[in-house]
Amino acid sequence: MTGVVEGRVVIVTGAGNGIGRAHALLFAQEGAKVVVNDLGGARDGEGTSAGPAQAVVDEIKAAGGEAVANTDDISSWDGAERLVQQAISEFGQLDVLVNNAGILRDRMLVNMSEAEWDAVIKVHLKGTFAPMRHAVAYWRDQSKAGNQIDARVINTTSPSGLFGNAGQTNYGAAKAGIASMTQIAAMELGRYGVTVNAIAPTALTRMTEDLMGLDSQSEEAKASLAPENISPLVVWLASPEAAGVTGRVFGVWGNKISVAEGWAYGPTVDRTERWLPGELTEVLPQLVKEAAANADMMGTRPAAG
Repeated sequence: MTGVVEGRVVIVTGAGNGIGRAHALLFAQEGAKVVVNDLGGARDGEGTSAGPAQAVVDEIKAAGGEAVANTDDISSWDGAERLVQQAISEFGQLDVLVNNAGILRDRMLVNMSEAEWDAVIKVHLKGTFAPMRHAVAYWRDQSKAGNQIDARVINTTSPSGLFGNAGQTNYGAAKAGIASMTQIAAMELGRYGVTVNAIAPTALTRMTEDLMGLDSQSEEAKASLAPENISPLVVWLASPEAAGVTGRVFGVWGNKISVAEGWAYGPTVDRTERWLPGELTEVLPQLVKEAAANADMMGTRPAAG
């Protein structure tokens, strides 16, 4: 049976381990030609190695698929451009970009250093923007040349970016930015035949093994948190079947998939005259009381009362 992404050319960043590796393997299994990008660094972004990306490529080729390795730094402008150009030069086109690469440097805000902030923002936020910028420039040029474009961008946000998580002001801010970037890019790029969506995955990987108690789960629970459970959604979003879906953020945990519903104004108060600060004491506490509570890290709102 033909795979849902048969013949499509796909870039997956951060594909040497964890969720990215699972994406790359399933894309290849479903018929795509894959550019496996990974700098080969540690969880905190330190170090480089060609080994992880090449190991995934070797695994894909051993199974009869097509793939090439790339070890460029996707958070650098030139590195992101080389990555996109490699896909085009190796396989003649580019159809899908999956922005997955990331690092962690968790710290409470009062203890966070400038370097810890800068590194995480650069890898996640710029590391999503830069590959997307070069990919969509290619698709825009192809569209203007009269070619039919059916391209995809799938970004990776996080429950931390959508709902917040203590100790992750850098990571959460970057992931929140990615969610907004996804919505805005979807508005801008539809005219060129490009859809843009994001996922907020929860899985047990080297990035998350010591977070949220994931490493203390039962074996059955750990199996449900396998990175491989995330990838079917990503591959489907990359397929021609997903042409009508754009600007959305999907939560995915095990076999559960949710559509995230973004910020919306709730209880409101208005009047003709400008408010005086002292008058708001009689208004705002009640307004907040009427508003729905913020969701927890599972994306669930606490019960009223």
